[in-house]
Amino acid sequence: MTAHVAEPTAITNPTLDALADVEDRVLWLATAIVDHANRVRPNPGGLKVGGHQASSASIVSIMTALWFGTLRAEDRVSVKPHASPVLHAINHLLGGLDARYLTTLREKGGLQSYPSRSKDPDPVDYSTGSVGIGATAPIWGAIARRYADGLGARAGTGRQFSLVGDAELDEGAVWEAVLDPMVRELGEITWIVDFNRQSLDRVVPDISATRLQGLFEAAGWQVLTVKYGRVLTELFAREGGDALRRRIDTMTNPEYQRLLRCTPAELRERLPQGLPDDGPRVAALLSGIDDDTVHAAVRNLGGHDLGALLDAYARIDDTHPTVIFAYTVKGYGLATQGHPQNHSSLLTEPQMRELAVRVGADLDEPWAPLPRGSAAAELCADAAARLERSPAPTAGPVTVPTDVGRPPSGTGNTQQALGRALLDLTRSAPEAARRVVTCSPDVASSTNLGGWLNKVGSWAASERRDWFDDDAETILHWRERPTGQHIELGIAETNLVGLLGELGATWSRWGEPLLPIGVLYDPFVSRALEPWSFGMYAGGQSILVGTPSGVSLAPEGGAHQSITTPSIGLEQPGCVAFEPAFAIEVTWCLLDGLGRLGRPDGSSSYLRLSTAPVDQSLAAVPADPALREERRRQVVAGGYVLRRAAGTPRVTIAAMGATVPAALEAADRLEASGTSADVVVVTSADRLFRAVRARRADTGDPTWILDACLPADRAAPLITVLDGHPHTLAFLAGVHGVRAEHLGVTGFGQSSDLADARALHGIDADAIVRCAARL
Repeated sequence: MTAHVAEPTAITNPTLDALADVEDRVLWLATAIVDHANRVRPNPGGLKVGGHQASSASIVSIMTALWFGTLRAEDRVSVKPHASPVLHAINHLLGGLDARYLTTLREKGGLQSYPSRSKDPDPVDYSTGSVGIGATAPIWGAIARRYADGLGARAGTGRQFSLVGDAELDEGAVWEAVLDPMVRELGEITWIVDFNRQSLDRVVPDISATRLQGLFEAAGWQVLTVKYGRVLTELFAREGGDALRRRIDTMTNPEYQRLLRCTPAELRERLPQGLPDDGPRVAALLSGIDDDTVHAAVRNLGGHDLGALLDAYARIDDTHPTVIFAYTVKGYGLATQGHPQNHSSLLTEPQMRELAVRVGADLDEPWAPLPRGSAAAELCADAAARLERSPAPTAGPVTVPTDVGRPPSGTGNTQQALGRALLDLTRSAPEAARRVVTCSPDVASSTNLGGWLNKVGSWAASERRDWFDDDAETILHWRERPTGQHIELGIAETNLVGLLGELGATWSRWGEPLLPIGVLYDPFVSRALEPWSFGMYAGGQSILVGTPSGVSLAPEGGAHQSITTPSIGLEQPGCVAFEPAFAIEVTWCLLDGLGRLGRPDGSSSYLRLSTAPVDQSLAAVPADPALREERRRQVVAGGYVLRRAAGTPRVTIAAMGATVPAALEAADRLEASGTSADVVVVTSADRLFRAVRARRADTGDPTWILDACLPADRAAPLITVLDGHPHTLAFLAGVHGVRAEHLGVTGFGQSSDLADARALHGIDADAIVRCAARL
């Protein structure tokens, strides 16, 4: 697919003139919002407020043409983080943001530093902030919308726009998303790259639009380029114009940016340089135009030509994704335009007054509305009417049972229990199961989702033939269809959690709650941590399953070993972390997590599972229904006492996950030697820590579980043990202020069998017994 270059339109009419007036007002408001926050608003603490006037000015034309000339109510837009003042300015002109908020940028209860769907007072389609994450969010939003449509959401078929800073294309997560094979089918995706060729620190010397365009083309995207505006295009058509174009096209980014700071006289001198044969022709061309035209020409890029932008938007082909490279000047229209260090610079008061005069505003009354009855005001009113959306329907939370199935017998592991729990849900609660959607980055079979996948099928935008359906030796079947409930991505964990975040937002975005579950190898949770966390910040609710975890992958040693993930789960806001020890606990924790999804007061969950074989009879699940329910209640609350010594214990062993069998073995050996021991199973260090905090600070979390797990009358020296970093459970010693030892994994492993791995890291029964002797 070749790149299509959108040439600027020659049409000049009142609508374009009105659009230009709106563009001026958007530039003014965006600049004034930052100015007021830093220069006008009292700042007793003296801490820099910040904001990005230059980055905002760079994209004003792009956003003005989009909102006031192209956008439809069903479309959604992700705005680059540093352009949040532009979004707020547009929302104000459309009537979606009261003027009183324009003075509150980065103030408590006011406008957020970056667009926030959950915290800003005005309409925001996608939360952005971490570079690259906002760019890819509409890709996953498009898939989530299509999936929700399959359940009857009526989410529409609008485009999903990403307004991307060119520096964001340095992020690897961007290319992981662009290259996923599923993305080339999403024709509603359109990225507009604000190609100003500046990063935070400098002009980027080697950024190449041609190379970037080639990458998008290779991924199956339509590529459009808006490089030059009307003034330059008209000059190129004159005698010597071909040489001028060649000169600008071939100069380096830093040299071009330096021209933006030159006087007309300096431009007449510099532009002919470097063209030994055609230099005189360029000089002659420039001598025939006035200084204002010379000065305007070098900054007349397509990303600031409203007609060229509208023409490019009209060329979008909705049969496959589109990227538009719009050449811009950072700080366009400001006194700081083109300066290599203008990223966080602020206009002075004289510069603000000069800008006000040029755009028809007033620094002393910065929020004055557009003149009533003016063409610009009418254009804003028309756009507001066109973009008005019906509120998303309110959907009640999905009814999820708290218990299904029977306690498994024999030997099994918690990873196997995940697939079994999902199948049990389809039989016991089919309506809830219908809303479950699982995702994995090419690890569905190796994480025991095969049975679930065979039952519910794999999701695809259109049905595809399974060529191995009639192969008797094929156990795992990929039946891809729009009704499938599993989404298989390529090997990219950031894509997985990006999709989870958007699937987990359909309840608020489209009024159609989903129950998304993402499964990945636990060692790679850290790789996905930032976009996973950001998805929760943006309001997405989902379940992430890390499996296998710890040293359960013993033969693979330190290459595949998670150590810090238990504490990550404990520390992650908006999420409840579980590490069940037995298969029945996986079911209970999973159902608890599913029951908190898709609701205003909901949250995400993280389950850390293991492939370590465990005798399931050790769980000693009570047969009596009331006692079983009490065990379930304690499991989801954080833990329970599995073994209670006769009389007062001399030591308490608190074990988590796959280390529970070792704790029970150690308790038996200690009992035989005359040392009585209680064994406490920790199923959620997260919820136990919340209970500890609530007991001291009244945070609202329940505290009863501490009395159930660690009653004061049985307080004894404590040993904690887990297949992860020992500090995760160290806080338990503070519940009663007892002496304690904390066992866990603090170093990289090596290839071995499971027993040797546990001995190496000191988390086996021998290590627990030795620890008890020391205590």
